Amino acid sequence: MTATNYIARIYDTVLSIPGMNENVKIELRISRKNVLLLSKVIERGISPKDSTDKESILDIAPEETLKQLSEISDELLKKAGLTDMNEKLKSF
Repeated sequence: MTATNYIARIYDTVLSIPGMNENVKIELRISRKNVLLLSKVIERGISPKDSTDKESILDIAPEETLKQLSEISDELLKKAGLTDMNEKLKSF
């Protein structure tokens, strides 16, 4: 069994646990600096990888899940008032 297949089976098992599809409310209070950094971590994590990168659980995640993570990142930036700053930083 390849590593990717093994990871996929583990991921599928975890996602099939009862209640995993339920929404949860999370109240989060973090600095704007950490919002910006968290956004970058999410962005880097869901971006396409080179073939030399190690395989991860995100490589087998459904496209819809990755889209939701991107939306969470966008929402965090919006709530922190950092959307414009983030766009300007991307232009560098």
